Amino acid sequence: MGSGSQGSGWNPLHYTAGQEGTIQVTVLRKKASSEVLSKSDALQKRYAIGVKGTVKKTQMTPRGVEVLPKEIRIFNTAEPLPIDITEKTPANLEVCLDARALDLCREGNIAIFKIQHAAVEAIRNFLFERGFLEVRTPRIIGSATEGGAALFSFEYFGRKAFLAQSPQLYKEELVMSLEKVFEVGPFFRAETSHTRRHLSEFVSIDIEEAFATAEDVMQVLEQLMRHTCKMVAEKCRKELATLRYKLEVPEVPFKRLTYSESLEGLKREGVEVSWGEGVPTPAFRTVGKLHPYFYFIVDWPTESKAFYIKPRDDNPEICEGFDLMWRWLELVSGGTRIASKELLMKRLKEKGLNPEAFKHHLQAFDYGMPPHAGWAIGLERFTMMLTGKKNIREVALYPRDKFRLTP
Repeated sequence: MGSGSQGSGWNPLHYTAGQEGTIQVTVLRKKASSEVLSKSDALQKRYAIGVKGTVKKTQMTPRGVEVLPKEIRIFNTAEPLPIDITEKTPANLEVCLDARALDLCREGNIAIFKIQHAAVEAIRNFLFERGFLEVRTPRIIGSATEGGAALFSFEYFGRKAFLAQSPQLYKEELVMSLEKVFEVGPFFRAETSHTRRHLSEFVSIDIEEAFATAEDVMQVLEQLMRHTCKMVAEKCRKELATLRYKLEVPEVPFKRLTYSESLEGLKREGVEVSWGEGVPTPAFRTVGKLHPYFYFIVDWPTESKAFYIKPRDDNPEICEGFDLMWRWLELVSGGTRIASKELLMKRLKEKGLNPEAFKHHLQAFDYGMPPHAGWAIGLERFTMMLTGKKNIREVALYPRDKFRLTP
């Protein structure tokens, strides 16, 4: 109901914010002062208050203690609430998002973002222990360096600039000097799809490692996934219980399923996808039913992946790219990168991209680019997996999509 004082005054800086739960404040009408009675009768949901009083042990409250107030201060009142923060009366997601600051006060949402925090902490610690350096790459870029139309453009001191879709090209260049790098940060895509798994602004967790192959970074990834799930399961028992979700800690190694094998499995289920085509979402749902937890899809057709993914030496029609799937949801994409300038220029042209637009990136390949590999995790999608949520907008603090620019 309120927060307890840590000092003798009423300076709000001296208050404990009640971050770890609730405590019962009991007003004894026969013993409380008239001022305390008056203040307590005035209280409504979401009032910001401070309480001074005596902490008493009791068997009648969930935490085993209660506070008998000697003084109550009302710092701020609240208007009638547009949603029920007790979660007894469900509200439409759009209504909740319109009042997101209040919506985030709900116990279930607090649990989601504590789990997300624990996951990022576990990921960072895992990568630090394995010698990866955390980096920051630009969000403002001068050309559409990854190709495609899903770019936000704007005027930059009289020139056209774009918001970065990923740190891909920068992190590749950084392996020349730092060898093992990772980044956690927001990126932007003018995503026209309005689905339960797409956002226009999202957080990506990227790694890149020199002198590594797709298989090397796949092993890092599956170990990281197991470690993160284990840490969340151990540290967030209360939050997972609040969400009524049981998080399984996966065993490693994860299953490796080739693209061709996935199509064969679909065919047996009566779903036809021609070799070389992308796998549509309904088909992925079928694959997910066949493989209900973590699994890799490897050996994708080269033409289906980005220009910087390395074709296999023994069969250039197939590349060294991979996706990590959880059921039907793609969580991670990665692979061995092209380290040859000539091959990279060839792939750019095959993708209909102008190598001149990539001249600064291509220049790095003149200075001894090592072989390298990496991947990128979509944090919000990963949080969906960790919490059991079905809509990606529930696991972004202030989601941005095709239709939402506020709050």
